[in-house]
Amino acid sequence: MARIRHLVFNTTDPERLARFYVEALGLTITNRAKNGGISLTDGYLNLSIHTNKMDGKPSGFNHFGFQVDDAEAVAERFREHGYRVPEKRPGDRHYAEYRAMDPDGNNFDISVNGYETIRPDRKPPA
Repeated sequence: MARIRHLVFNTTDPERLARFYVEALGLTITNRAKNGGISLTDGYLNLSIHTNKMDGKPSGFNHFGFQVDDAEAVAERFREHGYRVPEKRPGDRHYAEYRAMDPDGNNFDISVNGYETIRPDRKPPA
């Protein structure tokens, strides 16, 4: 069974939003990205706060992520049921190896690596 392990929100003020989750709910900051994004955790579920680049996307929910034991087995289930197979994520992504979309167009990540440590195959952005 896949396990939901992270949620992502876009905001125009990552510091303000991260401070809220730390102060009000006790989450811990685990990473600060060079692009301004902040990763937090409650010890089980991770919350990533990305900078809204003002490119027409609204602030708020962006995507969520599943951790799985076998990405190819998940892809095969997609094929069996006639769904669009998850696509490999670029090598510069910190965590998730694959991106998929549900029938309503909601994006979600699929990762064998998980969301606690950066992918071992990650390549720095050019």
